[in-house]
Amino acid sequence: MQLTAIMGNVGLLWRARLSRSGRGLAGLCLVMAGMGAAQAQDQQDDVLRTTLDNGLEVVIVHSDLAPVVTTQVNYHVGASEASSEFPGTAHAVEHMMFRGGPGLSKDQLSVISANLGGNMNAFTENDRTQYHFTVPADDLDVALHIEASRMKAIDMSEEDWAQERGAISQEVSGSLSNPAFRFYTQLVQELYRGTPYAWTPLGTRESFDNTTAADLKAFHDQWYVPNNATLVIAGDVDLQKTLSRVQALFGDIPERALPERPGFDFKPVAARTIELPTNSPYGSIYMGWRTPGLQDEDFATTQVLLEAMGSERGELSAMGYDGTALAGGMGGQLQPHAGLAMAVGVFPQGGDPAPIQARMRAIIDDVIKNGVDPSLVEAARRRIISGVDASRESVSGLASTWSDALIKRGLDSPQDMKAQYEAVTVDDVNALAKRLLVPEHAITAVLTPEASGAPTSSEGYGEPEELTTTPDGPVELPPWAAHAFDNLDIPVSTLDPKDYRLDNGLHLIVQPETASDRVMVSGAIKTNADMQTPEGLEGVSDILEGLYGYGSQSRDRLTLRAEVDALGAEEGAGTRFGLVVPGARFDEGLALLAEHQRNPNFSEDAFNTIKQQNAQALPGSLKSPGFLNANAMLEALLPEDDPQRRQVSPESLERITLEDVKQYFARISRPDMTTMVVVGDVDPEQVREQVERYFGDWQAQGVTPEVDYPAVPLNGPGAYNTPDNAASQSQVTLSQLIDVTRDSPERFALFLGNQILSGDFASRLHQALREQRGLVYGVSSNLDLKANRGRFNVRYGSDPEKAVLARELIVQNLRRLQNEPVSDNELHRAKSILLRAMPMQEASYGAISASLLGLAMSDKPLDATTRAAEQFVKLTPEEVQEAFRAHIRPDGFVTGVRGPAAQ
Repeated sequence: MQLTAIMGNVGLLWRARLSRSGRGLAGLCLVMAGMGAAQAQDQQDDVLRTTLDNGLEVVIVHSDLAPVVTTQVNYHVGASEASSEFPGTAHAVEHMMFRGGPGLSKDQLSVISANLGGNMNAFTENDRTQYHFTVPADDLDVALHIEASRMKAIDMSEEDWAQERGAISQEVSGSLSNPAFRFYTQLVQELYRGTPYAWTPLGTRESFDNTTAADLKAFHDQWYVPNNATLVIAGDVDLQKTLSRVQALFGDIPERALPERPGFDFKPVAARTIELPTNSPYGSIYMGWRTPGLQDEDFATTQVLLEAMGSERGELSAMGYDGTALAGGMGGQLQPHAGLAMAVGVFPQGGDPAPIQARMRAIIDDVIKNGVDPSLVEAARRRIISGVDASRESVSGLASTWSDALIKRGLDSPQDMKAQYEAVTVDDVNALAKRLLVPEHAITAVLTPEASGAPTSSEGYGEPEELTTTPDGPVELPPWAAHAFDNLDIPVSTLDPKDYRLDNGLHLIVQPETASDRVMVSGAIKTNADMQTPEGLEGVSDILEGLYGYGSQSRDRLTLRAEVDALGAEEGAGTRFGLVVPGARFDEGLALLAEHQRNPNFSEDAFNTIKQQNAQALPGSLKSPGFLNANAMLEALLPEDDPQRRQVSPESLERITLEDVKQYFARISRPDMTTMVVVGDVDPEQVREQVERYFGDWQAQGVTPEVDYPAVPLNGPGAYNTPDNAASQSQVTLSQLIDVTRDSPERFALFLGNQILSGDFASRLHQALREQRGLVYGVSSNLDLKANRGRFNVRYGSDPEKAVLARELIVQNLRRLQNEPVSDNELHRAKSILLRAMPMQEASYGAISASLLGLAMSDKPLDATTRAAEQFVKLTPEEVQEAFRAHIRPDGFVTGVRGPAAQ
């Protein structure tokens, strides 16, 4: 089993912030209302730093990567400033900040934030609450105006808090339905006992029930002040003009004396073992230790230690390659005052965790005794420093790196972070490991998988009750925003990709960018295991993907990883492959990628290990609620003989031979089905020559395969329940097949209508289910359109007793889209959102690469985004109504519910 696939849930434990999904901000225009003076400015190259007279720290960073800007308002307050009785206070205030105030009502905030069309959200940590926008550069004043308004004052009525309490309670239920999160809460209680870090920022339902709106407003008024905030702006901006906007909007907000902050008196951690059940298809063993924090002098050493021990060349990862465990590794989560390190080993359902635990302990003991491999330390330092530099490859990443350096680490700039990492030595790392990783202070946890039972059919859903929602009439905006979104301009792309087709059919796309000295390669082979796997050999594709992890035919796993590390690169091969490498080493990196991609390691030992691991993991997967729930949906939607319903079985795994894998590889590894995208400071013609050199003699074998699923008849309605003993919340999916494909002309009207339905804070489902009733934390709908078939899905999570009502509101809103044209106001807003979101596809190397690769893999022209914008602008309310009437069936859903039974 591949480490990345099997440790998806483990990733939750490396995070400690709570984001408010689907929430937005906004603000507009330049209103010169009282210029606040600034203290001495510090402007160097593309960075301007200053502090206003009211104490607001301001950092403005220029980037010409895309016509996009990110703003991040960081308040130096979080769960630590709350109390053990009301641990979620900061989180609740974050939610309530989206319900408006004296200068900007909830409805106005909703409409303006939706119109911005960018990435708008917030999150709460133990020591920080951040509100961030990524929007077209022309909308910077909008974002700043909203943030200034909310810093000045907010309204918190008991009525609004009652509604928001329902939504935030659903967020709590959703997190507590994840056994990994429940383990995390116990872990932090043990590691940080007696300090504010002992409770998570999430909060509890009980504490929210006992919290009043007055409590939340008092918290806001105490801490949400300019002298307790840092504003970071990054993107395509003029530094001095942007500062003048900040001074005009924030300069007259008065500073206030801050309350006393809590102290941190960490006590020694006593060793303890925690045992919990899990609904995952595999079990996990964790060993956790408290570490120095980000503002400790050892923070850089701590990060290098964690990175080195989590290396794919490290002994913990080796457990997943030599068969000791399904996977292994190490990670951590560092906060300003302390952090945690955690080693993990993964075992199959029914497996014995004891040998893995013993191996993990032996690995840790050896590190304490003999130290960390110096080459892993050097590679870790290089990767971390490269990560700091890589922030220039993303507008939002650039802002986040500055925010983290200033807020979380207490430094003056990201360059100071680099300097500290560069100073770390092998001796520093080994001394810290010896002091830190002692068994007497380790918290050990064993999460054992338990089956919950097979899905059962449930009664269908009849006609919904007559439920009313608030009419969506026009909202009068404040003067500074009244005409901000009047124009529906087609975004002008800054991309100019060079498009090549090599003689062997390989599709190469090169987009020159100069924001970074690194080059990013992203690629994929157009393949479909369900369509290309021989009958009776289901699972052969999983084994092939696993073999890529063992290196190439000329370089075994450790040799290849060592050479990649020496380049300061990241590399991965498979049906989806990639490379990130310093531009000066691009040719060497491309050579390694080509060797790995074209000639994976087909050793007998590697094959036997992967086959055994997959066989061990399969029974647990087949019994897990996640698999059973997804499989039940496919059974309800698709004909019995549909290739998408093919499943791996113990029998099919058993009969697979190494020769079968080699033959499968020869069939699917085709240059004429491969697309490669290169983004970076490169010469396109030179890149083409380099790719030709390393991939040009790669030749396809046999007839071009069919990889697109065939068309299928539309499904009938149905319903089922999948029991999940670990869940406290019902996760509901409404799904139906539709007669629309990725090339159907009607898709544009459906996408536009879907934006109105659930695409933003002001959308109909968000308003009806969350804002007005607090039934859900989030609700989403999406169109999944393939070459020959389409699918429409709606998803939400709620308390079991609220699930039916939420579904009825969804069906009602779908019928409304069919029975009456959307208003001109709604249609204009939806178009504005989609148009303004398009520049975000060019706001980072990763976004550029993903966009170009996705278009090519879907056989779309590279300017398809601009063409889509032209189609969206033309659409009328009647066309949206007709598309939903013709293609969406409110009574045709299969409704799948995963979770506890309704009480």
